[in-house]
Amino acid sequence: MANGNTEAIVEEKLQVQSPAKVVSENLKSTENGDIDVKARPELMELCKEMNAKGLHKFVSDNRKDLASIREEIPVALRSSTDPFRLVLNSMEDFYHPEALTVDGKKDVTLLGLRRTCIMLMESLSALVAETQLDVLVISSKVKECAKMMAIEWKLKLDDVEIEASGGNSLEAHAFLQLLSTFGITSEFDQEEICKLIPSVSRRRQAADLCRSLGLSSKMPGVIEVMINSGRQIDAVNLVCELGMTEQFAPVTLLKSYLKEARKVSQVKAGSTSPGAQSETNERELNALKSVIKCIEEHKLEGLYPVDPLQKRVLQLEKAKADKKRAAEAAKPQPKRPRANGVVTYAPRFTNVVPDNKCMYRGPERYQYVYERPMHPFPVETHASPLLGSVSYNFSTSHGGYYGNGYQYQVPYIH
Repeated sequence: MANGNTEAIVEEKLQVQSPAKVVSENLKSTENGDIDVKARPELMELCKEMNAKGLHKFVSDNRKDLASIREEIPVALRSSTDPFRLVLNSMEDFYHPEALTVDGKKDVTLLGLRRTCIMLMESLSALVAETQLDVLVISSKVKECAKMMAIEWKLKLDDVEIEASGGNSLEAHAFLQLLSTFGITSEFDQEEICKLIPSVSRRRQAADLCRSLGLSSKMPGVIEVMINSGRQIDAVNLVCELGMTEQFAPVTLLKSYLKEARKVSQVKAGSTSPGAQSETNERELNALKSVIKCIEEHKLEGLYPVDPLQKRVLQLEKAKADKKRAAEAAKPQPKRPRANGVVTYAPRFTNVVPDNKCMYRGPERYQYVYERPMHPFPVETHASPLLGSVSYNFSTSHGGYYGNGYQYQVPYIH
């Protein structure tokens, strides 16, 4: 990595065809006086001191204020004596040794680190475009270091499952941005670069990357590959962003995507496995929502009205909700647990006096069957011993009784 030694080195201008669009527009509006973008003093100081690790940490710690940071970084980089070397040095930990956690998933901290690296490279590209290549130059030594880093990253890409990223690979995005920002695209095979475009097609910077890498002439072939692999939505996004709608009709691609989704759903519907119909509806529902979102983002409503699609979405969502309610109703009701956690049924009788929440309370004077003995005369001494042992003091374990001798069960209060 370049260390900033004061040695005679050959300087050459960096050729960057397209910056990160949003940042560049913000910087231009600053020149016109519409917006006064000022970087925070600590950010300016870090760039002035060429503190690469400090710069990376500051950006990572302030990602919650992403919109402002994106505008401030290019401004702060102007105070650096060598912004190219500063940004390159800040990316040393992109492939950290502790890349994976115990369960094999990427660590959240690592993902944040990589996003910060990409943001710094995009900000540098925006600064280069904003200065119109009149001031900023990249030394041959820094460029060679960038090339060595790119070679190392390319080898690591072979071990990354970028095909499983669904068009949202951070690793592939960073590699392509490295080639673009440091002007080393010509050092690598163009066909190999094109193969990486589908792995970043869902990232908002995909179209800008294609332009900055000089791949415009190669894009028809890339889009054909995406269409043939069932990724029409991603293809439409690139087609609209790159202005290739005459060559690839977006509406035709979107209808083809829906047709394929329904075809797969019909095959699933023929399955006898439980839940096959639910999976079928869910697949069609997701496809419809993706198409509607794509139409609205690229303002294609005039060519492809969304009302029929939205009606179908409502039908599928209603069917999904109805099925969920039916499944909930069919489930057995849970038993009422006791305080000690033992599940049991309620007793048929209780001697607990109902509280104020009870719907009905019997008169207190009928708490027992009789308030006095049933016979007003004393029991004769010659009576049977069995009869003589009978007592009319009923146990309090009985429920409420009325004077006619019939028992009425007190309802169990849940």
